[in-house]
Amino acid sequence: MKIFILGFMGAGKSRLGSRIAGFMDIKFIDLDDEIEKNQGITIAQIFLEKGEKGFRKIEKRVLHQCNKSDQIVIACGGGTPCYEDNMEVMNKSGTTILLDVPQEVLFSRLFNSKQKRPLIDNKSEEELREYIVDKLAEREKHYNKAKIKIDPLNTSLELIKQILTG
Repeated sequence: MKIFILGFMGAGKSRLGSRIAGFMDIKFIDLDDEIEKNQGITIAQIFLEKGEKGFRKIEKRVLHQCNKSDQIVIACGGGTPCYEDNMEVMNKSGTTILLDVPQEVLFSRLFNSKQKRPLIDNKSEEELREYIVDKLAEREKHYNKAKIKIDPLNTSLELIKQILTG
């Protein structure tokens, strides 16, 4: 089984992906961590040196490398499904799960961890709120292509397990 966890930054993709991989006893990969290992530098450094466009090229290549495994859970970056043919590739090769988290929850989580995230690290409170609203609207058409959509705040791990194992 191949599972791709999708959602906005701060949605909890890595945490839930790791838990799903644990109860299914399969490998877990955080795509951002894998990119950093692959490049030998942090995501922030990649953005500084290559910009978002350069990062997205690397992201696509690493996603395709990770996609070669059959038994895996991959927590994708928030923008991963929105570039190139990434969403189509993920939907063809596995199960895509969108974590649909309310904007206020995202704001709260992101405001407290801005320095770790190059796309938002210099934004004021108002700018961050606006960024979340704008990016969610822009990404909605891609996110809505996910095979499964859940609210991780109101969905138990046991229910997710039932959904995945049929």
